[in-house]
Amino acid sequence: MPVGTVPVGTAVSVKVPATSANLGPGFDTLGMALALYDDLEVTVRERPGATVEVRGYGAGEVPTDESNLVVRAMSHTFAAYGIEMPGLDLVANNVIPHGRGLGSSGAAIVSGIMAAKGLLAGIVEIDSEALLTLATELEGHPDNVAPGLFGGLTIAWTTPEGPRHKRLSVHRGVSALVCVPEHTMSTAAARSLQPASVPHEDAVFNVSRSALLIAALVQSPELLLAATEDKLHQSYRASAMPETNALITTLRDAGLAAAVSGAGPSILVLCSDPEQRLIAARLIAEHAETPWQVMMLAVDLKGATVITHPVEALA
Repeated sequence: MPVGTVPVGTAVSVKVPATSANLGPGFDTLGMALALYDDLEVTVRERPGATVEVRGYGAGEVPTDESNLVVRAMSHTFAAYGIEMPGLDLVANNVIPHGRGLGSSGAAIVSGIMAAKGLLAGIVEIDSEALLTLATELEGHPDNVAPGLFGGLTIAWTTPEGPRHKRLSVHRGVSALVCVPEHTMSTAAARSLQPASVPHEDAVFNVSRSALLIAALVQSPELLLAATEDKLHQSYRASAMPETNALITTLRDAGLAAAVSGAGPSILVLCSDPEQRLIAARLIAEHAETPWQVMMLAVDLKGATVITHPVEALA
């Protein structure tokens, strides 16, 4: 067998969590992994190319050939190490809603990179820094892919040498509630609503709240309401998500730390005790004008995982 080839029949199983980026003030910087997972099964086949079977979200909508984002992420990873990607059969079990601000595209990218990592085990070793670099090259910014890769709460930033991250453990008293509407929101459309510059006082406001949010999530959950205030992005996007904005106002008026999840239109509520999640769910049910799915989720602690099934194990 030539060096750098993956045997036909080798398979990997990948599991990647949903993520919520920004968390209010931490625009393009903060993200959190949530215990809601996409699963991917990849098997190396004889003939070249790739075929994707999509189950759940995206079935009948996303590409099922080599233009699929998961396959493109795998191809990007193989190419980065100068190795030709083998023929592949993929089965994507998508549980993370698409276009709702829960990191579905980031999860697809992370799934593909982790699948490639698993298939390349023993040929090349891909460390955490390389994983983040590869994912950011495809996603464009690291705030979703960092928690998807590493779990927990992550701070992500960029340097001339590439993206970096710091993973933090969330206080055990913090729990999350996610409210997901039926309608979607394009990340590109949401970003287009933001101005090129913001007032100095708004920038200072968000710097203070972002610093406070780290303290609230790691040490002092009672500060979550104040810590999730934002003046950089949510108000500019409000006109495109009127129901999201109205529900966040209702939740925050009730003392709950609600924020837009990622680019929206989903809502993330960070709670400092279990009773707050019940109150949030009741308020959503009472005030929502259209159906919203309420999910009470734990913070994911592991991030993305991959298990490699060598040919011998399948025999």
